Amino acid sequence: MILPVFASIEELDPALVEASHDLYGSRLATLRRVILPLCRPGLAAGAVLVFVPCLGAVLEPILLGGGKTLMMGNLIQMQFGGSRNWPFGAAIALLQMSLVVLFLLQNGLRAARRDAEEAT
Repeated sequence: MILPVFASIEELDPALVEASHDLYGSRLATLRRVILPLCRPGLAAGAVLVFVPCLGAVLEPILLGGGKTLMMGNLIQMQFGGSRNWPFGAAIALLQMSLVVLFLLQNGLRAARRDAEEAT
């Protein structure tokens, strides 16, 4: 998460932040109206880089949390392994994958629409 955010902040033009302060923008207004919109692609990339590996996490929750809470990866693994309920496990995996693909497509379409609006 840190590297994409750092890269987007590093590319930020300091003149834009200075212009916001010259126009009597407070620190919060500068953060909300200048810095965050310009760093949004880095934040989205970092969120995807963190979120996608969490979807398939099976061993880590068992080792770190003792397996007390049921997570999606654990549920899918249990359906394919111990329960031998392959149709239900496949349905859950397909549902999870389709939700992630829909979320990524929505973000991609939103970014393409925003780029098209900026070009006109």
